[in-house]
Amino acid sequence: MIVLERASYRYPGSSAPALPPTSLVLHPGEIVGVRGPNESGKTTLCLVASGLAPVVLGGRLEGKVLIDGRPSRELAPHELAVRCGALFDNPTSQLTDLHRTVLEEVAFGPCNLGLPAAEVLGRAWAALKLLGAEHLAGRHPARLSGGETQLVALAGLLALEPPYLVLDEPVSRLDPERGLMVAEAVIRASRNGVGVLWAEHDPRLLARCDQVLDLGR
Repeated sequence: MIVLERASYRYPGSSAPALPPTSLVLHPGEIVGVRGPNESGKTTLCLVASGLAPVVLGGRLEGKVLIDGRPSRELAPHELAVRCGALFDNPTSQLTDLHRTVLEEVAFGPCNLGLPAAEVLGRAWAALKLLGAEHLAGRHPARLSGGETQLVALAGLLALEPPYLVLDEPVSRLDPERGLMVAEAVIRASRNGVGVLWAEHDPRLLARCDQVLDLGR
């Protein structure tokens, strides 16, 4: 599980914490929603819970953050990527810009795990189908809309089959119908044992969470 005990974080060069002391526990198979106004620390919480802050970003972390019993700051970036798939508001920045098709892009992560080619392709197709995005498989990643890019970035995370997902407003660029489809896919992943931390504004989606943490109150 992911555990935060009075975890607070300051970005490099900042004198004020972007995340006030915050505690939460995310168990496998559970969806924990996070809500709060802009600038309340939702994105920073996602960075801290996924270990990216401070391991990748630097800055100052106080308190305790454990991922499966290990302090997050002791994990290397590649270890974090395998344990926790993180999706942020700008999905374009999460694509590799190395591939000519969406299928290749989604397959990139599991390919780096050293899996057999058949399993890599199977995971990539399964992730796209789960999100109703298999029709994008042959498209060039640079020629996608914002919503399509969001789906592809999430598919890439699902193909890695991490035990945890940290999602920062993963449906913000999608129409309501597609957003609900993504929500159902995330719920199915949680039923298969994936722990999900979901920062979200939409009360309909937060209502699907097992519990909700309020920031900025």
